[in-house]
Amino acid sequence: MPANDENVNQQAADSGATLNPATAAVEENDGPATRFPIVGIGASSGGLAAFEEFFSAIPRNTSPGMAFVLVQHLAPNHKSILSELITKFTHLPVVETRDGIQVQPNCVYIIPPGHDIAISQGTLQLLTQSTPRGQQLPVDFFFRTLALDQNHYAIGIILSGNGSDGTEGIRSIKKEGGMVMVQTPESTEFDSMQRNAIATGLADYQLLPAEMPASLMDYASRLPGRLPRISTEDAPHAENSLRKILVLLRAQTDHDFSQYKTNTIYRRIERRMLVNQIESIDQYSQYLQKSPAEVQLLFHDLLIGVTRFFRDQDAFQALATLAIPRLLSDAATKSGVIRIWVCGCSTGEEAYSIAILLTEFMESSGRMENVQIFATDIDGRAIATARTGFYPNTISADVSPERLARFFTKQADGSGYRIVKRLREMLIFSEQDVTRDPPFSRLELISCRNLLIYLNSDLQRRLLKLFHFALNPSGLLFLGTSGGLSGAESLFSTLDRTAKIFQRKTDLQNAIVDTKSSFSGTGRTAGIQMPRVTVKRSPNTRPPLREFVENALLQNLNLVAALVNSHGDILYLHGRAGQFLEPSPGETGVNNILKMSREGLRQNLAVNLRSVVEARQKKLIPHLRIKSNGDFTSAKLSIFPVSADSRDKQEATDELVYLIVIEQTAEQSAAPHQSTSQNSDGDAVESGETISIEESDARLTELREALLTNEEYLQSTLKELESSNEDLKSSNEEMQAVNEELQSTNEELETSREEMQSVNEELATVNAELQSRIQDLSRLNNDMNNLLAGSGIATIFVDQKLRILRFTPTAASLINLIPGDIGRPVGHIVSNLVNYSSVASDAQTVLDTLSSVDTRVQSTSGQWFAMRIRPYRTLENVIEGVVISFVEITEMCRIEAALQEANSSLRLAAVIQDSVDAVSVQDMQGKILAWNSGAARMYGWSEDEALLMHLPDRLPEPDRVDAMGTLLKIAQSDEHSVCTAQRLTKDGRVVNVRLTATLLINESGAPYGVAATERLLA
Repeated sequence: MPANDENVNQQAADSGATLNPATAAVEENDGPATRFPIVGIGASSGGLAAFEEFFSAIPRNTSPGMAFVLVQHLAPNHKSILSELITKFTHLPVVETRDGIQVQPNCVYIIPPGHDIAISQGTLQLLTQSTPRGQQLPVDFFFRTLALDQNHYAIGIILSGNGSDGTEGIRSIKKEGGMVMVQTPESTEFDSMQRNAIATGLADYQLLPAEMPASLMDYASRLPGRLPRISTEDAPHAENSLRKILVLLRAQTDHDFSQYKTNTIYRRIERRMLVNQIESIDQYSQYLQKSPAEVQLLFHDLLIGVTRFFRDQDAFQALATLAIPRLLSDAATKSGVIRIWVCGCSTGEEAYSIAILLTEFMESSGRMENVQIFATDIDGRAIATARTGFYPNTISADVSPERLARFFTKQADGSGYRIVKRLREMLIFSEQDVTRDPPFSRLELISCRNLLIYLNSDLQRRLLKLFHFALNPSGLLFLGTSGGLSGAESLFSTLDRTAKIFQRKTDLQNAIVDTKSSFSGTGRTAGIQMPRVTVKRSPNTRPPLREFVENALLQNLNLVAALVNSHGDILYLHGRAGQFLEPSPGETGVNNILKMSREGLRQNLAVNLRSVVEARQKKLIPHLRIKSNGDFTSAKLSIFPVSADSRDKQEATDELVYLIVIEQTAEQSAAPHQSTSQNSDGDAVESGETISIEESDARLTELREALLTNEEYLQSTLKELESSNEDLKSSNEEMQAVNEELQSTNEELETSREEMQSVNEELATVNAELQSRIQDLSRLNNDMNNLLAGSGIATIFVDQKLRILRFTPTAASLINLIPGDIGRPVGHIVSNLVNYSSVASDAQTVLDTLSSVDTRVQSTSGQWFAMRIRPYRTLENVIEGVVISFVEITEMCRIEAALQEANSSLRLAAVIQDSVDAVSVQDMQGKILAWNSGAARMYGWSEDEALLMHLPDRLPEPDRVDAMGTLLKIAQSDEHSVCTAQRLTKDGRVVNVRLTATLLINESGAPYGVAATERLLA
């Protein structure tokens, strides 16, 4: 069963209450439709390409009905252009998040550099990053706040990136009933974030970024009606479907959820219905019957484990200061081992946290005890993770750097941290269902944090009674912040109400619990039964005879006994041992019987104890002479291997301890070196070789000398051995010091590597942004070059020192420029301009005065150009040179000349039109082409009428013959003399006029008409 953090908000959700006060008011007025999903998207390296695919897949004419918050690893000191880049991929408004901004649907919010982002009551809050570089986890941080704020409206998406940021965040989202999507690892070069997220087994979808928007919108369209869907159905029908689902779960997973809270189960089922797009619980139960894989997925959804190292810091601080000192002061002295049970351990973080606190206290107090921590959970996947003891880098947010250095080993590839071996050996992980499997016993502490709130009240009370049975007298119970005794107040007393630490009551109505089986039935689904109770023996009852005899023997026999381990360390000492043992000089630590033995005992004890340890057989040494206070005492020595005290056969091990018994004996005379026998008469008959007293004394002297020599040799050997041991100890200390220095150096290198990895991720993000900017600039540069080349405008860019920076292709033919001229002064270039060589001086004038210079220049080919020299201004209004542009105006100049000529002709036409003389123009055939107002007044024909006439129509009958020839002769005469002639008027009169004629010549020199000026003669 997972150790989830189903807090007060979760309980409110299970009971149907509204979780968010801000949204409560909204839903009360407008209904659930006012809620909308908020999608948190986390990414790191390679995230820009994934963002582009994701937002490009949102149809342009569609409003997704949700908000998107992009959280990417950004360099804190580099201005991000991510919002500008995302704008190109989507039609949705894109803004860089401001502190306190209200989240609106159909908008995209970008995290700014150097900040963590959180959400509270629908508003985004910015916090300055305070963690060291390389340890920042902005995705996890936002996902956690998103889950708590939005509950089942929270959606988390993990896209491309390195590391494991986001892994813990999606646990929080799934715990609150949200949905998780992960990009397929094969679709990107950087796949660490996705693979770590997928490894949790919590991803609802594994899709390409381009496939995610469609699934998101389909999921979001079903959200508003999700919660009431089951409750509005026919209640008996819904309950019947629920029973079917529980039966399917029990049949496939062998776990019974019938006594779990119904609302909690409904919420998990509804979430799976939403993911699978199923409308009713009856349809879902039918779907489960056809899909065993979905049964397994539902089972894992019911077991979402959200746990962290030192979750609820205040509670663990209370555990460290209040509970752990009690465990070490009481439990260890009674049983020799501290037994702890972490029930519902999930992936093991809580169990390891307790082990860390125990180790820290034991090291600080200077006493190391034997600790066994049993960590169990119903989820086999979580137990497998806990056994490995490997956790992602995100734990650095919950574990201090000091603890990381002491209790964790950083992996060489930087993928995460692994628990050190000495800590791992304290824990035993196993898969167990606490509702049906036998519990552990004789425990000093049970940690069951927030497991009980998943269960109904009846099962909660039964489990609390079970915990009471499993604990030793004065044992402690550690519950979560949302847990409670739930009717079991008579079983436990409260030590810390806030931290939920309780102590087992040792006197339960003067009764103790029978240690026989607490379970009935033979199947795994058998229910928990209350332990049987037997009455305590009255304090006045006489003890058994066996106990009476044993106490009497111990009081009257003069024995010295010591219980030691295989190294001779004294575990327990009985009797007055001063005659055989004395404290060794120097620092006192663990008392060792070999070092404390007096002369005559030490050598025999060392040799025989080693023999007993190797052979595991009893050893008896009947005659010993032990020197004490200058005299020798006779004693006999017995050494027995015995089993260590184990109160449970299941806990028995092969470890042995050894009982050493020293018993003082009476003095005995030396045995003679001869034997005699008596005959029937009583006379002694010698049965061996007779030895004289002198020879016997010499022999004894020789043996004593040999014995002294051997003892001196052994003493010397022992001293050398002790000296060697001291040298080895000193060397070992030096090696430990070197090892600590190397470890410190390694930690510094690991920290540097983490910082470098973080910098590398930030640089990869910046590089992606810059690559996109370069592509944009390249396109803009190409567009500008094509624009300038297509316009035909010759342009030259010159810096402040009048050196050529760049030029357009048109300028190359006008000024004789080649690519090698870039960097040369503009005044050194020979141009094709006629009568103009002051381009350098004009450019300098523009730099000095910041005023433009405009002039016209002509090329040697005859083309005319309008030359303009203007200052080159940057976007920051800084002058960095000049721009010289040439716009061809040859056609305009021609038109201007033609206009001037036309204007002159117009002025002449006006003079002729207003003249009092009759002016007309005839072509070479005599047709009238022009007719002024003077002619109209003189002859009476209007201009329109005259233009339809020919010259003979205006002459009298005799003069009409060859009239045009006559006029040509007059026009071609050299004298240009004035002649007289007769002309007809419109009314038929004949008038005499003075005539002047001029021949008209075109551009090719050919005549095309005759102009005639006529004036009436008086």
